[in-house]
Amino acid sequence: MSDNMDLWIEKASVLIEALPYIREFNGKTIIVKYGGSAMTDQALKESVITDVALLKLIGMRPIIVHGGGKEISKWVRLSGETPEFVNGLRVTDEKTMEIAEMVLNRVNKDLVAYMEENGVKACGISGKDGGLLRTKKREIGGGRDIGFVGEVTRVDPTLVNTLIDQDYVPVICPVGLGESDFRAYNVNADDAACAIAMAEKAEKLVFLSDIEGVYRDPHDPSTLISELTVSEAEAFIADGNAGGGMLPKLQNCIAAIRNGVSRVHILDGRVEHSLLLEFFTDKGIGTAIIDDSARRYYHGR
Repeated sequence: MSDNMDLWIEKASVLIEALPYIREFNGKTIIVKYGGSAMTDQALKESVITDVALLKLIGMRPIIVHGGGKEISKWVRLSGETPEFVNGLRVTDEKTMEIAEMVLNRVNKDLVAYMEENGVKACGISGKDGGLLRTKKREIGGGRDIGFVGEVTRVDPTLVNTLIDQDYVPVICPVGLGESDFRAYNVNADDAACAIAMAEKAEKLVFLSDIEGVYRDPHDPSTLISELTVSEAEAFIADGNAGGGMLPKLQNCIAAIRNGVSRVHILDGRVEHSLLLEFFTDKGIGTAIIDDSARRYYHGR
């Protein structure tokens, strides 16, 4: 048999392997929180958008929620200021809020253009549009005022659902609308994605990050955990194993599962086509978090 024929058979096998997953997720809502290196590397950006376009074209209902932290920090420095963070949250005074909203809107429209280039209709909005994300001022310990940083108080998904029903992929930047003062608030993109996923009762919430997933030992890549139940994730946190940026991410995962999201995934966004590898292959990649009562993850890992 020729090498070319072997190649075609291998490609056919990949499609056959994907079939049950395409059936599983057809018509289901998928939230992709897009950030990290996948936003700054051109090849990775194209990979993510191509993956989301494919998810849409085979019958899923994808929603992108994106950040833009590195780009915001760049423009804050160009304005003559120094980016400042407290407990992982950007200190956002009025000037920084203006910069953040400007940068996030530009990133948003760039992603829309990429989606359109891939033959998929997309519409870029912020959490202010249609009252999607209503917020209150976020307070932190010690009495420190971190400015216009918002904590999501409620989500109105009406506009998002209208866009999906009209065959658009919503692309959402995490700027919320103040509950009482109607000012713009900078919302952590992970928090925004989690809140929207819970409001949508999404089938999947996927965090694209700059790590492979959750490790039992963060210094040993061989300790990657393929699957955690909510109880296991809570025990993992209680034992002090979730440090740095993994702690709030896992807390978001747990909250999402507790509030109706079927599965949450932490994937390495630095791997090209990581979304397709997770969604459509038996082995999958990254870490999946599931409810205690759910059947074990169907990739059979």
